[in-house]
Amino acid sequence: MSPLAIDHVILATADIHATAVRLEHDHGLASLPGGRHEGHGTGNRIVPLGDAYIEIMGIVDEDQAAASPMGAWLREQTAAGDRNSALCLRTEAPGFDAVAERLRLRPLPMSRDAPGGVTLSWRLAGLGDAMADPSRTFFIDWQVPPERHPARGVAPHRAEPAGFAWVELAGDIDAIRAWLGEDVPGVRVASAPEPSVHCAIALADGGEILLG
Repeated sequence: MSPLAIDHVILATADIHATAVRLEHDHGLASLPGGRHEGHGTGNRIVPLGDAYIEIMGIVDEDQAAASPMGAWLREQTAAGDRNSALCLRTEAPGFDAVAERLRLRPLPMSRDAPGGVTLSWRLAGLGDAMADPSRTFFIDWQVPPERHPARGVAPHRAEPAGFAWVELAGDIDAIRAWLGEDVPGVRVASAPEPSVHCAIALADGGEILLG
């Protein structure tokens, strides 16, 4: 079995609240307050899907974002509207360390303050690569109890999401496969002149919600 799994897709937006309202109105997908990424000027809301989630990410502090590579990236990503901007794959140590070593990535400890006074901590690798090329995933090693994982949140959905049906990485197929290093459940690749991320959410009734 693959040590890698879909963790979340970043949905970049210029207006976190408006996008959350749209997802609930159009698709019955509710969201929960996330938090702020201090020093980057960004913040999020979380759409929990059971074993994975959508991260609605936008700028929440213009001054911090102006001096942050992530802030600049979000502005670029949302110039033409909301966009699926990156796929994050989850794995635990030592799998995370093996991936970082194979791809020569430097793990980055991160955290954010979640509602209720809880601090969530994790390690990331490859975020800069994913920001430069959305067909490249980044990787996460959560350092929280399973029940604290954002996907486990209870949101008042009208729909009944059951994780991602699939996430598609489009671009140079050979380069994508070399980056992944293995087949990842639920992740498919496609050839495209411009790199991009597309996804569909599985529903309990067998249907799907296409998001980009």
